[in-house]
Amino acid sequence: MTASLEMLETSAPAIEGRSPFLLAFRRLRRDKVAMVSLVVIVLIVLMAVFAPLFATITGHPPNEQYRDIGLTPDGLPRGPNGTFWLGTDDLGRDVLVRIAYGARVSLLVGVAATAITVAVGIVLGLAAGFLGGVVDTILARLIDVVLSVPFLLVAIALVSVTGPSLSITVLVIGFFSWASVARIVRGQVLSLREREFVEAARSLGAGDTRIMFVDVLPNVLAPVIVYTTLLIPVVIVTQATLSFLGLGLPPPTADWGGMISASQNYYTTAWWFILFPGLALLITTLAFNLFGDGVRDAFDPRADRLR
Repeated sequence: MTASLEMLETSAPAIEGRSPFLLAFRRLRRDKVAMVSLVVIVLIVLMAVFAPLFATITGHPPNEQYRDIGLTPDGLPRGPNGTFWLGTDDLGRDVLVRIAYGARVSLLVGVAATAITVAVGIVLGLAAGFLGGVVDTILARLIDVVLSVPFLLVAIALVSVTGPSLSITVLVIGFFSWASVARIVRGQVLSLREREFVEAARSLGAGDTRIMFVDVLPNVLAPVIVYTTLLIPVVIVTQATLSFLGLGLPPPTADWGGMISASQNYYTTAWWFILFPGLALLITTLAFNLFGDGVRDAFDPRADRLR
């Protein structure tokens, strides 16, 4: 009998534990749309990283104005040709090179502002949900105030005082976006702070800070990760909108919103000037959104079980 039990134990397959993050990764890996979107995102990142290489290959720095060969005798942008692969803008600059450098600005602002947003939102959301009482009341009202402030009006006011710059753009977007993350984290923490594992940590002498960041935070990361992937394209579009309104980076810095704004008067005579920057913005935001949808579905507990 003992020998039979030993043989069964030996032949029985080991049960492998799988974390929610591992399960989500495996679901995400099977999502073809999300994987294609990830490939597009990687290509856009590579384009931004190797933007100087585009300038070297074409021989056209991003801010160099080629008024003799880059403009027609009438002073209009030149269309795509062997010298300027995607044509030129209203000042005779290479559109391809400026799109590559514009990708740097969009990704930098998107990642930096999102990082600030998520970091501040997590800290304040954890504090509000876990500490409760007066702290929760004050932070909850602060969240409501930030969400009710008209973003564009404040952005215009700040830029009129400080002048347009990359740091101001990142700080403005980050400041007005953290409240949404904090609200999500607060709601999750409110449902977790009385759970058994929190009480067990308290009984072992753990302080509030350790419980919040070691025990509670890992349990609210899933919705934060999903929101982060969907927030990046929103930030990119917001930055492009500010640049389109003249509130982004100062010229001659290349960014997609500024290029689209400058092309308004040429869309009938120089279609490439507005088309290619617009496509770059569209493809980037669409890829991030589709990838974010895939991440959301991967973390959904109602998704199909792994075989």
